[in-house]
Amino acid sequence: MDTFEAISSRRAIKKFDSNYKMTFEQIDSLMKLTLLSPTSYNQQNWRFVTISDQSIKEKIGIAARNQAQPVDGSLVILLCGNLNAWKDDPLRYWKNHPVEKQELVKSSLEKKYSESLQNRRDEAMRSCGFAGQTIMLAARQMGLDSCPMVGFDYDEMAQIINLPDDHLIVLMIVVGKSSEPAKERGGQLSLGEVVFENKFP
Repeated sequence: MDTFEAISSRRAIKKFDSNYKMTFEQIDSLMKLTLLSPTSYNQQNWRFVTISDQSIKEKIGIAARNQAQPVDGSLVILLCGNLNAWKDDPLRYWKNHPVEKQELVKSSLEKKYSESLQNRRDEAMRSCGFAGQTIMLAARQMGLDSCPMVGFDYDEMAQIINLPDDHLIVLMIVVGKSSEPAKERGGQLSLGEVVFENKFP
């Protein structure tokens, strides 16, 4: 499967084959690819909680308003943002570059994030968005299906995964094998409605 096919065939699957179980190797490969997702200043401020334990998935299903995807899918991934990644030993984010570059990035991170929780939250959202698309396309390339989800109780989910105080949950993605094809797409807007050349009209 090439990239274009993975993009065009990716769908938000609602019904998963509960008998299909991903292997450790599949999960490891998927998450290693996910770590190649871009982040501003290479701060890698996403944090991922992967859940394959059925008893925990059952709890997540309840927190997700009794939706079936987390329970029946093989793997649940909670994409979270570390709001303090900007100051968490930041020199390591550019360890393969000269010290001057490392210090410049450290200074830039402090300038942008130290006084602005909004900037830190916005960056976590962007980073997890990039990572989420990587997960879904990589899963499709592996012959798997996925479903991004935000319909759950965030406080309840935070308790289930023991979320640190300086982190936030951005979204959840379920990965596995579909048990039936996705329904027809709801209806895509035309390019003319959403794409503008050079500027808005």
